[in-house]
Amino acid sequence: MAFRFPLATVLRVKESIEKREERALQRIQLEMARVARKIEEIDEGIAKARREREQTMQQTMPAGQLQTMLWEAQSALESRKALVQALQTLEHQRDKQVKIYQAAHREHETLINLKREKRELYDLDQTRAQQKYLDDIFMARRHRN
Repeated sequence: MAFRFPLATVLRVKESIEKREERALQRIQLEMARVARKIEEIDEGIAKARREREQTMQQTMPAGQLQTMLWEAQSALESRKALVQALQTLEHQRDKQVKIYQAAHREHETLINLKREKRELYDLDQTRAQQKYLDDIFMARRHRN
């Protein structure tokens, strides 16, 4: 008789839930990395714009050009602020998702451990039954002689 785990279906469901929550966590982390990259790009752009503004300030230039440079800098700062806010929101979502994933992982792990224990008991019972069978054969042959 082969080993059968009565909660095999539940185990598969818990495994699928754990994988789903892990993928959700990975998506959030991927989005966080993308937003962090954009923030770095904006920071680099702001630094470059400051250097260019400092260089052009050494020369004479029309006031409109200076105003345009200031608007671009302000726009970049606002974009950065929005991205930082989005990153904070994603961090909050990640923290929530980590808790959800950990709970799903614990539930799945509990069932895996239960299955392992049941399998060990089954194997022990099978070994005992086999040993009893061999003992019975030995005793029967001994009584014949």
